[in-house]
Amino acid sequence: MKSWESLKKQQDFRNCYRSGRSYANRYLVLYVCGNGKEGNRIGISVSKKVGNSVVRHRVTRLIRESYRLHQQEFNSGLDMVVVARAGAAEAAYHEIRDALLHLARKSGIRKEESE
Repeated sequence: MKSWESLKKQQDFRNCYRSGRSYANRYLVLYVCGNGKEGNRIGISVSKKVGNSVVRHRVTRLIRESYRLHQQEFNSGLDMVVVARAGAAEAAYHEIRDALLHLARKSGIRKEESE
């Protein structure tokens, strides 16, 4: 069982866009707001500007996998919406992963490596 949930409702996305803070880099835009719960919820948005459905699903899978493998590095109690930019269509997995971790560090939601 996964320790995070997906954001599914449009109202949840809208709430995160309105009340959250945004951070951007070359491939992704990250919106972050608190959810008052123990776990995190993540929503992924990839528009048609990024590419056809095959490309959009690939980018979605890369973002989801990047988060899944590094979720222990994120603070908890957050709603996050990750919006893919057009450049993400040609990006490799490690570029998407690095972009997501960069935004987490930039936004202050990544746990500090104390070891």
